Amino acid sequence: MTGGAARGERDPRSAADGTRHRLDPSPATTVAVFSRDTPAVLTVDSGDTVVVTSLDSHGSLERHRVPGDRPPKMFENRRGHCLTGPIEVRGAEPGTVLAVRLTSIRPGDWGWTVAASKDNWLSRRLGVAEGPPAWLLWELDGETGTNNLGHTVSLAPFLGVIGLPPAEPGEHSTIPPRTAGGGNIDCRELVAGSTLYLPVTVPGAHLLLGDGHAAQGDGEVSGTAIECPMTTEVVLEVLPSAPVPGIHAQTPRGRVTFGFSADLNEAMGDALDGMVTWLQALHDLDRPTALALASAAVDLRITQIANETWGVHAVLPHGAIR
Repeated sequence: MTGGAARGERDPRSAADGTRHRLDPSPATTVAVFSRDTPAVLTVDSGDTVVVTSLDSHGSLERHRVPGDRPPKMFENRRGHCLTGPIEVRGAEPGTVLAVRLTSIRPGDWGWTVAASKDNWLSRRLGVAEGPPAWLLWELDGETGTNNLGHTVSLAPFLGVIGLPPAEPGEHSTIPPRTAGGGNIDCRELVAGSTLYLPVTVPGAHLLLGDGHAAQGDGEVSGTAIECPMTTEVVLEVLPSAPVPGIHAQTPRGRVTFGFSADLNEAMGDALDGMVTWLQALHDLDRPTALALASAAVDLRITQIANETWGVHAVLPHGAIR
């Protein structure tokens, strides 16, 4: 079995078309923390489509015009990523799964990348902790991005943050990704055509979206990608269950499972654990045999190193097992 849904797994592409909504960023519809107590700004039914516009990760209200520019921001004192939402989905309860189908992801026409802006272990290891920061400003045409130094890269846009608030009360940082709820996953595989499966953490799900990346390599090694505004169309569906207990995805390139931990070994183990479980469901295998098959077909990748928590994703490419 190389495509489609696994046994017991409903493919959200089969869901009937629902109502279409739009959600744009404003002081009333953006936040910079995760909190189950933040009131929803939009309530939708399972199967509905939402077109969500998000600002760049810093909440810039205008484009960056010169390297190091500090344009006006949505939040004067930024605490985390500028995210649009929360979106409540009727019927989403802990124990169910929210399928977020990314049908369209369109970057704005500008972006930025910065490196060596923080004094941390990696910047010291690379010899750039003393600064000054290096900025690249990008002009984006939907297919490629060209920076102020004349370099051109292909675009593969995705959202760095797709997530649900932790079940615990209070405010929680948007920076580290979490095994419960996701959030700042920063996985370049989650392009248009992907479906991300998030086990629901709080009643109504309260989905937040943002941190648009026009392009990023595995690792997000400078701490930023091509940060940009984004317009994203998603279809949201509540599923009763999924064959993989944690956060996972189906993408145009293959199946993906995730691990997040301050310990790289633990993050790797969680990502691989999820993929072995998925292979068991796909091919009716015992666990040791699924692990042996994974060794022949599954890739392990470092998702990001930038967010105080290691991210690792396991990828089973479509067609790798026939």
